[in-house]
Amino acid sequence: MAISISVVLLLLVLAVIFLRSGGLKVSHALVCVLLGFYMAGTSIAPTIQSGLTATAGIVSGLRP
Repeated sequence: MAISISVVLLLLVLAVIFLRSGGLKVSHALVCVLLGFYMAGTSIAPTIQSGLTATAGIVSGLRP
């Protein structure tokens, strides 16, 4: 659950940065949000979540 919230916050921060810099329009952001909601209801959602969890585990295991 903590990883999901962290990913959501990171994506939210990136979306705000893109909106302010003019690289992302509100309509594009809305389409991305709707796509995320539709994908969450499909059978590929567990695969995406396990991939994100594995990636987060790899990144957290890296030492500079």
